[in-house]
Amino acid sequence: MDNFQIETAQNVNIVQNVAGVGDRILAYLIDSLIIAIYIIIIAVSFSAISYGDDMFWVFILAIGLPIFLYHLLFEMFWDGRSPGKAVFKLRVVMLDGSKPAFSNYLLRWLLRMIDISLTSGALALVTILLNGKGQRLGDVAATTTVISEKKTVSFSQTILMDIPSDYEPKYAQVTIFSDQEMDTIKSVFQEAKYNGNHNVILKLSEKVAKLMEITFEERPIVFLDKVIKDYNYYTQQM
Repeated sequence: MDNFQIETAQNVNIVQNVAGVGDRILAYLIDSLIIAIYIIIIAVSFSAISYGDDMFWVFILAIGLPIFLYHLLFEMFWDGRSPGKAVFKLRVVMLDGSKPAFSNYLLRWLLRMIDISLTSGALALVTILLNGKGQRLGDVAATTTVISEKKTVSFSQTILMDIPSDYEPKYAQVTIFSDQEMDTIKSVFQEAKYNGNHNVILKLSEKVAKLMEITFEERPIVFLDKVIKDYNYYTQQM
C-alpha cells in the first residue's frame, strides 16, 4: 500500500495510506451495481402502473435524480464514504487528514463528470497513477484524497516509519504506558484530528501529561504527536 507524508501548520507529520487503484475500481463497480439494481426496481415498479405525461416526468426524476446525486450525497452524509467505499474501508479526506467541507465534496463531485463519466474513468486512472497522493482531477481541485483504513501493519511498525534516524526524544516519561494504552491514545488522537475536535485533543493532552507527571509547553496537538513518537523511540531501544 502506498502512502505519503505531509506536515501540517502545527508541524505535525501525518502519514496517509493511499487507497489502492484496484480497491477504488472495485468500490466503483459495487456502487454501479447498486445503481443498476435501483434502476431495475424503479422501472419494474412504474411498469406495473399506468401513467400519463406528468407521471412520466416523476418516473424520470425518480430514476435520474438519486443516480445523479448518488456519490455527492453518500460522501457528504456518510463521512466521506459511499457503499462501495465502505465495503473496502475507503474514505474521502482532506490532504491533512481532516474532514472535507461541503464545498470540497461538491467540487470533487462536479469534476467527476470529466474524470470518470466523460472519459470512462481513464482520466481518473491516469491522474491517480501519476499523482502519488491517490488523487484524481477532482481530488486535486478539492485538495482531497481517498485513503484506506485497512490495518495492514502493526502499531509499532507504523510508527517506525515515522521516526527519522536523527530523531531527538523529549519525554522519557512515556515509558510508563503500555503498548495497548499508547495505541488507545494514538487512536483517540487521530480520530479527534480528523473530526477537528480540539476539545478532545486538549483533554487528552492534559490527561496524558497528568499521568506522566509533567507540564507541557507545546500546543496540545504537537505535544501528543511528540509523546507518540517518543514512546516508539524509547521502546525501540529496549
